[in-house]
Parts: sequence; C-alpha cells; structure tokens
Amino acid sequence: MSATAPYAGPSPIRRPVAAAALLAALVSLVFGLLLAGAGPASAHAALTGSDPQDGAVVDTAPKEVTLSFSEAIAVGDDSIRVLDPSGKRADTEAEPRDLSEGSTVRYGVALHSGLPDGTYTVAWQAISADSHPISGAFTFSIGAPSETTVALSSQEVGGGPVGVVYDIARYAAYGGFVLLVGGSAFVLICWRGGASALPMQRLVVRGWLTLTAATLVMLLLRNPYTGSGKFADAFDLAGLQSVLDTKPGAALVSRLLLLGAAALFIAVLFGTYARREDEQERKDLTFGLAVGGGVVAAGIAATWAMSEHASTGIQASIAMPVDVAHLLAVAAWLGGLASLLVALYRTPDIGSAAVRRFSAVAFGSVVVLAATGIYQSWRQVGSWSALTGTRYGQLLIIKVALIAVLLAVAWFSRRWTARLTDTSVASSGAEAVSSGAEVVSSSGAEVASSGAEEEDAATEPVNTVPAAPDEASDDVVPERAAQLARQRAVLTATKKKRIRDADPERSGLRRSVLAEAAVAVVLLAVTTMLTSTEPGRTEEEAAGGATAATAPAAEGPVNLSMPFDTGGRNGKGTVRIDIDPGRTGSNDLHVWIDGSDGEPMDVPELKVALTLESKDIGPLPVVPDRLAEGHWTASGVQIPMAGDWKIDVTVRTSDIDQVTIDKNAKIG
Repeated sequence: MSATAPYAGPSPIRRPVAAAALLAALVSLVFGLLLAGAGPASAHAALTGSDPQDGAVVDTAPKEVTLSFSEAIAVGDDSIRVLDPSGKRADTEAEPRDLSEGSTVRYGVALHSGLPDGTYTVAWQAISADSHPISGAFTFSIGAPSETTVALSSQEVGGGPVGVVYDIARYAAYGGFVLLVGGSAFVLICWRGGASALPMQRLVVRGWLTLTAATLVMLLLRNPYTGSGKFADAFDLAGLQSVLDTKPGAALVSRLLLLGAAALFIAVLFGTYARREDEQERKDLTFGLAVGGGVVAAGIAATWAMSEHASTGIQASIAMPVDVAHLLAVAAWLGGLASLLVALYRTPDIGSAAVRRFSAVAFGSVVVLAATGIYQSWRQVGSWSALTGTRYGQLLIIKVALIAVLLAVAWFSRRWTARLTDTSVASSGAEAVSSGAEVVSSSGAEVASSGAEEEDAATEPVNTVPAAPDEASDDVVPERAAQLARQRAVLTATKKKRIRDADPERSGLRRSVLAEAAVAVVLLAVTTMLTSTEPGRTEEEAAGGATAATAPAAEGPVNLSMPFDTGGRNGKGTVRIDIDPGRTGSNDLHVWIDGSDGEPMDVPELKVALTLESKDIGPLPVVPDRLAEGHWTASGVQIPMAGDWKIDVTVRTSDIDQVTIDKNAKIG
C-alpha cells in the first residue's frame, strides 16, 4: 500500500480512544483480581518461636514472655501484650526488651507476679525490617486451661480499607516512577525532538504527579496502615512524627525531596532544552541533563531499595544496588514502551531512527533485568521447593512467564521496526504543505475579495445615512483570518494522521507496541505484589522454625506437663516430666504426678516410653523408680539421636482404670 493510498478501516481519531479504553479496562481487571484475591500484605519477618509456646501448659507463672522472629523488627510500647482470661493486661506494659543475640531476634515482656491459673493470650504487632506490618496471637495456660473472654480483632494489621488504599498507592507509585524515568530517558536518548511534543510532556509530567501524589498518600496512611487501620489517624501529628522516625518514613520523605529535584529537571528538559537550536549547546545540555537526571532517578529508586526486601536478609549491601539497577531497567523498558506508544498514536513526527534507538535501549534493559532478576530470585527464593511451594515463588513464576510473553511480542515489534521507513512522514509533510498552500491561497483570495468589495463601496455616492467607521472593516479581517487559520490547522492535522495511519508498517508497529503495553500493565501489578509478599526463603525458614517451636527448645532441660483422666474415682491429675540435660546420650528423668487438688498423688503403676517416629526408633521403655510420694525418677536414660521424640506416659490409678497420654519434645 502506498503512502497516499486511501485509508480503509477504523477511524484514526477513534483508535487512540480505543487503545486508552483497552488499557483502562486492563488496569481495572488487574486491580479487581488483586483486591478480590489478595489478603493483607504478607511480611518479611515471621514468628519462629515463643516461650511459653503456643498451647503450652506450665506449672508456675513465668516471669516473662519472649517471642523470636526470623528477621529484624521494629517494636513499640504495645507491640507485645499479655492478657489474662478476663482480658486485663498481665504484663507490666513496659516497652519490650531486646533480647537478641547474634542472628537470633528475640523480644520479651515482663509479667506481673502472682498470676492466677488459667489461659493467657499473647497478642503481638510489629513492623518488619522491609516496612511491612506483621501481627499475630497465641495462648498458653498456667496450671490448667480455662475459658477466656479475650476477643481480638479479626482484621489483620495492614488490611481493611486503609490497606486497600495503601496498596493502590504503592502500585501507582511504581507506575508513576516508570513513566517519569522511562519517559525522560526516551526523550534524551531516543527522540530528542520529543522534548517539544506536547503529548510527551504530558506523559512525563503525569508520571511525576502520580508518583508525588502516591508518595504523599503513603506517608499519611503509614500510621493507620501499621496501626489502627482507621483513616482518621492519617492526620494524627504524633503518629506522623513516629512514622518519620522509622526507615520507611525516612524513605518516603527522601523521595519527596528528590521529586522536587525531578520537577526542576522536567522544567529544564521541556523548557530550555526544547528551545535550544544550536546543536553544540543542545549536546552539552543533553549530557548535563543525563547525568543530573540519572542521579535523581537512582536516588528515587534507592528509596525503595533502602526500605523494602533488598534492605534486609542475606547480602543486603549487594542486594540494594542490584535492586536500584533492576528498578531503573524496568523504568527504561516499560516507561520507554509507554512513551513509544504515545509517540506513535499522538505525534506524527517520530522517525524510524528514534524507534530503532529505543529498540537498542530495550535490549540493554532486558539484559540488566535478566542479570539482576536471577540474583534477586536466588536471594529471595533460595530453593526449588520454595519456588513452587510458596506464594512468592508462584508469583515469581508468573512474572517470568509475563516477561517471556512481553519478549515474544517485542520480537514482532522489532520486525516492524526493521521495515519502518520515514517515507510516510515525508509524504505527509509534503501533502500538508500543499494543503496549507491551497488554504492560504484561498484565504488570501477571500480577504482580497472582501477588500475589493469594501473599496467599491467606498466609491459610491454618500447617502444621507452615515457609513460605518473604517475600523469596523479592519476588525472583520483578523477574525476571518484566525478562523481560516484554525480550519487550516485541523485540515492539515487530519490529513497527516490519515496518511500516517494508512502506512502498514507504522500500523503494525502501533498494534504490537499496544500489546506490549497491555502485558506491561499486568507485569507491573505482579511486581507490586511481589514487593508486599513474604520471600520464599523466609517463609520456608519461618515454617521450619514454627515446626520446631511445637516442642521445647533444643537446648537445656525438657519440661512437659500433661493432664490425664483414667475415668475412675480420683482418676484425674497432671503428669509433669523433666528430662535433664535434654541432649543425646545419658539423661536423668523425673516424673511428678499431682492430683486434681494439686497435691502429690501416688498411683499403682507408671510407665514411660520414648519414640522417634521419623527414624522408626522405639518405643524405648523407661521404668522409673518411686522416690517419694508422687515423685518417680530414672537415671541413665539413653537418647540415641536428636529429633522430635514422642514421650508416652501410662498411668494406672486402679486395677481397671488406666490411660496413656503422649506429647512431643525436641531433644538434642
């Protein structure tokens, strides 16, 4: 099809509207899936153990409650609360003590003395080192379990309407960053003439506005997002001050300051730079803008790296600069893609050289993304089981699949780019000049004719009615000229668009770029979800720690308490067992039996057996000797290997009343 062939198909004016509608529908669909299918954001840190443990029954009230976490956390005065069966505070309400040692993260709260028996609830809430709020609760009992009136909120921290708005702002911040950085890079590297194009200016400015607004929203909502979950607390000055003292708050404030520098960059790029006509001056200014803009862009990217997943975990000093490079590559690729889409649909002047330069930039960005993405995947996932068995790993698989689709579509775009020429643009310009000449000629004739008529009228005899002032005729000519100029501009733009859209190479490129942009929208959403999801490596470590936490700690004596009921008269009581030192090899075993009244209780028969089910070892029988009323002991009890041992205790209270109870303990 030649450049001047008549255009057949959808109106070129309606095509951009259809493209925008398609992208808007995709964004709506993505948000619908995110908000319908995703719960509150998972966090990096996770509870790995506690003392007392969840569900434990202890004989005497502990002096404090301690919690262990997989990663560093930030705590406040009420981060750990211990509530008695009636819902009253059982802890001293002081700030949790930091009991961390080495890589072990542990915090504790002191309890009041003389706590009565019953079931106690431990509720905790903190902020993970990667900025996400975490919370949870568990119970333990003193003496024996009891009913409790404690009712905790079913809404997890970071959830509810505040969490939804905060997550939307997080997504918008990434989108604004991509448009701001990618659009600016596209103008400086690929198409310098785009600095004078109004659609390109609007794209970059809207990216800046979106990122700025999203950052402000996140800063205001940070306090209720990590705390009460109420919008009203967004304007609590004390809460805002506490946010500014945290690492995420400092990152958001730093981002706002850098956005002020970005505003100056935009003003120079689309002001002074766009008006420069001297080639050497423009080249010098390009270098200065590239250096300054690169520093600002890297600084904005660093505000994410310093406050999210990259800032915690293994190799944080390497992960943060890698994360900055990853974000900049994403912006250069996806932001440049959005800029190319706007240029192809909204401006008739972009040439094949600019498209080919962007193709090279996109290729370089993909190489950087591949290198940094492989490192990030290893760091955050760590194993094949975590890749397929955790939410983070599954999202990562989806992200890789989307990138593969994006690369496949980009391959078609490169084919269209290779066939792209500037013939249609030149033809469009020539026809536009011709059209403009015709319109100018016509307008000039009309103006001349109007002037001749006025001159003829001036030669007629003067009537008794006075003629209109000469100024009236002077006013008519500029108005008519302005109207003709507007008509000429519309006609010229319409013809240029028609000829441009009739070019099959440009039409094919526009369609493939639109498809790329559609995939990029979904890809950006999945990337945003990854930033708020607990990494697979941490999730597996936390799961392993939680499994180990179902039994007492591996170090030190093992203490167990097990209630029993043989069903006969005086058949209820509690068995308490101590295994010292609680390691492999020789151990001393002590067994106490208390009746329902709490007094020592003798029984006709007591037997103990140990079984390591994971290794098919046991049961190993132990027959303790009676030492005193309600107290039995056995020395030299051999534990052949470390593991999660099941301890069975058989209690007989009469000739026919007998029961066997068991409990697991981590030994060794």
